[in-house]
Amino acid sequence: MNWRSTFALALWLLAPPVAGYDELILEAERKPATPLVIHAALDLPYARPLLEDFHRRHPQYTITFRNFSTLEVHERFLTDPTEADVMISSAMPWQYLLVNDGHAQPVETPTTEAWPTWAKWRQELFAFSFEPIVMVVNQDIRRRYGPVTSHAELLALLREHGQALTGRIVTYDPAASGAGYTYAIEESRLSPRYWDLIAALGRADTQLVDTTGAMLEGLADGRFLIGYNLLGSYAREAIAGDPDLDWVIPDDYALVIQRLAFVPRLAPHPGGARRFIDYLLGTEGQRVLADAGALGAVHPELDGPGTATDMRRRYPDGLRPMPLSPGLLATLDELKRQALLGRWQREFLDQPVGAAP
Repeated sequence: MNWRSTFALALWLLAPPVAGYDELILEAERKPATPLVIHAALDLPYARPLLEDFHRRHPQYTITFRNFSTLEVHERFLTDPTEADVMISSAMPWQYLLVNDGHAQPVETPTTEAWPTWAKWRQELFAFSFEPIVMVVNQDIRRRYGPVTSHAELLALLREHGQALTGRIVTYDPAASGAGYTYAIEESRLSPRYWDLIAALGRADTQLVDTTGAMLEGLADGRFLIGYNLLGSYAREAIAGDPDLDWVIPDDYALVIQRLAFVPRLAPHPGGARRFIDYLLGTEGQRVLADAGALGAVHPELDGPGTATDMRRRYPDGLRPMPLSPGLLATLDELKRQALLGRWQREFLDQPVGAAP
């Protein structure tokens, strides 16, 4: 087993166990039926509009969609690379790793050829969403201390009122969450004040969890007043009807992740897989993303709410998309991982990363 596989397995073992996976099956409405199997880290409420629209346009496919966590979908692929026709995940380094290791086949259509160069790699790996990493802040914070619209303001709030907020803040555990680790390593490169913020979060007894869902649950029931580094697509939808919570795209800088899709080299039904990728990147699929509003459409011809064009216009200086480049592989280097987690532990008041504060 090479170092990449060893690292992926280590992360898998660190992930919390879950029972099974979510599955959606759309039966073919035209004969002969053709299977199309999609494995993804994309919750069903966000995947369903895309799948149903594609199925309406192409009723000859029986679509089997399975939703896993980011680490589970990666491990499932390593276990059987012949099972899925399409792979989708927001864990950008792991998707890039699979493609770089030769597990993808090219998709060459007019749509993929015209796709923005910053959102694809080698005609094999395609970014189709644009999702900022955000904070969620209870209105009580704004009423008591003023707005929190940036990392700098969050740091100032913690320094001045951290004791009053003890145990009322939540963020990712970078040792137990692939997403949390990815955000940590990217932020440490972006901001010289990142480690000051981690130290301040530690002094405030910030709670560490594994998923955006766990953060949102605690924010919704009032256990937490601030959530740091949530996946914006999920946060926006979850708090839409909650007058006590605001989602904030930090205006000093905000990471942006992109869900990446590829067709495995050993996909059992490559024709349908290429058609789905073409749909996902085309105006039809991207318009579904824009209308749903959560994931953020990348297509340069689309504008308005729910599009990358609109977000870039509203936040011209702050958005920091993670580059789709070989630099993603450095994120998976085991020595760098241990070094980053070691410093994270030291800055977070010498608490063992992953332990309950």
